[in-house]
Amino acid sequence: MLNKILIATSLVPLIAGCATKSADISATYVSPVQYETYSCRQLGEEASRVSSRAAQAMGVQDEQASSDAGVTAISLILFWPAMFFIDGDKGNATEVARLKGEMEAIEQASIQKSCDIQFR
Repeated sequence: MLNKILIATSLVPLIAGCATKSADISATYVSPVQYETYSCRQLGEEASRVSSRAAQAMGVQDEQASSDAGVTAISLILFWPAMFFIDGDKGNATEVARLKGEMEAIEQASIQKSCDIQFR
């Protein structure tokens, strides 16, 4: 019984290293001031560009989260040393957070300019 508890508690840090789903990543604050000189058309183009890049980054993040979840499940059931192959977030989660923040900043700038841009 004690061995099981020790093994379980030693695996917690490894499980915590799993990649986060993109939906669970909070936006990093980005100031809308950088967009105040943009026209409504430019804001729309920038929103499209950032949205496209965010979709790519979120896809990579979600793929990594699914992969890590699968390795975790297999590791816990069959072969615990496989836990060392969990990659975690790496730098992609930071990029997802930044891109989400950029989208929020573009949206705020477009609201301040009364632009008719559809977000989300």
